Amino acid sequence: MTNPFTKIRDFLTEVVTELKRSSWPTRKELIDSTVIVLVTMLLFGIFVSSADFLFVKIVELLTGAS
Repeated sequence: MTNPFTKIRDFLTEVVTELKRSSWPTRKELIDSTVIVLVTMLLFGIFVSSADFLFVKIVELLTGAS
């Protein structure tokens, strides 16, 4: 039976090794990606809000509610 602490140590060693092999984005790539995500989410939020407003107005028009 192996020691559980040995398994944990081996796991963490493998994690560190894999992280060193990973390709990390540069600061510029990270900032550019963040800006793209924020702008996309803003546009998507505006679209969803507009669609919601439009659907509410259509339902109010069809039901006669005010």
